[in-house]
Amino acid sequence: MSRYNNTGITFDKNEKRRRASTILSNISTSVTDIYIQITSADRLDKIANKFYNDATLWWIIAAANPSLRKGSIVVSSNTILRIPNPSLVPIIIQNPEVIR
Repeated sequence: MSRYNNTGITFDKNEKRRRASTILSNISTSVTDIYIQITSADRLDKIANKFYNDATLWWIIAAANPSLRKGSIVVSSNTILRIPNPSLVPIIIQNPEVIR
C-alpha cells in the first residue's frame, strides 16, 4: 500500500516527471489508538514495521504526530507517540481526508 496511490504527476521546467506534493491532514484520534513512549532514539520506519509489519507506512505515524520534527524519521527518546490502530490503515491510505 503506497501513500502515492492517489498522488498526481507533474512536470518540472525541464519536462522531467515528478510526483505532485501530497499534504496529509492530521489523523484524528481514536479510542483504539496505541500510545508508546520512546525510551531511546528510534526511527519511524522501524516503529511502523513493528506495528504495521510494513516499514513504508512510517508516514502514517508521522501524520498522526504533527509535533514531530519535520524532515526526519528519527524520534527522540522520551517522546510519546500515537500509533493509529492498524485496522484503520487501509482507510487512511485509500482516503486520507476521511480521517481528520
